[in-house]
Amino acid sequence: MLVGCLYLPNGNPRPGPKFDYKLAWAGRLIAHAGTLYATAAPVVLAGDYNVVPTDADIYNTRSWKADALLQPESRAAFKRLLDQGWTDALRERFPHDPPPWTFWSYFREAWPRDAGLRIDHVLLNGFGAERLTDAGVDRAVRGAEGASDHAPVWIELA
Repeated sequence: MLVGCLYLPNGNPRPGPKFDYKLAWAGRLIAHAGTLYATAAPVVLAGDYNVVPTDADIYNTRSWKADALLQPESRAAFKRLLDQGWTDALRERFPHDPPPWTFWSYFREAWPRDAGLRIDHVLLNGFGAERLTDAGVDRAVRGAEGASDHAPVWIELA
């Protein structure tokens, strides 16, 4: 099994060099992921992708419209990655909207209001997807004192 852990750049503010860097980084990831997908073993690409793939992956887009996480270019890059054949483990486990959130901003009482987003993803190649038995988010961790604004995402493979 091959496990890749990543942090895709946030890309804010946009437009600008940080957003351009995010898109270039995503392009390099897509190219490398294509070679990993074809590996004859289960492959897991897990981490903070800093992309909300669809409007169903966020509590409400209203206050996030200008953010790099929701831009058409960011979403298109994530879709190109999935189009290689990768399985989104949380979407596989929770096919109906909304999926479990993985991130709640520290601002505007997002955690108590459950105003979350899904920006942390676990992608599996074909061999990995065949072994997927469960996936989830440990929400309780986010509610702990001094917690990260992200909650851990996990998968189980047979």
